[in-house]
Amino acid sequence: MTATNIFVNIPTTDLDRAKAFYEALGFTINPNFTDENAACVVLSDTIYFMVLTREYLGTFTDKQIIDPKTQAQVSIALTRDSREDVDAVLAKGLAAGGSEPRPVQDYGFMYSRDLDDPDGNNLSFLFMEPAAAEMGPEAYMAQQGAGAEAPSA
Repeated sequence: MTATNIFVNIPTTDLDRAKAFYEALGFTINPNFTDENAACVVLSDTIYFMVLTREYLGTFTDKQIIDPKTQAQVSIALTRDSREDVDAVLAKGLAAGGSEPRPVQDYGFMYSRDLDDPDGNNLSFLFMEPAAAEMGPEAYMAQQGAGAEAPSA
């Protein structure tokens, strides 16, 4: 089975603020699936965030909707084409009201920075050396002669 599209549902306490934040990162809002309860943030032709008011998200589950400022349910990792692209999207996110909850993670083969949106939903933006993605981090690091260890999953 192959998924053809990915829709990630995340809560917000302020839909207008959330839309402005994600637009500041360079994403667009699909107006056909946006109303007073939800906004469809287009990340690519097949990947979307559905930013939902907490009340509306609650209509899809009987489980408690967590507060992403104090609890983690998911961390969403998005790749970028270079380290500079990672830094650029973080700069946009910080300027738009996001926060960086932890220091930069630089493993040599992978460079990653975390960004919390104003609601606390966590996004990780990362760049991985193409050769490391192809051969695996340990083989890549051995080939580079570096003594750094790859992070464990």
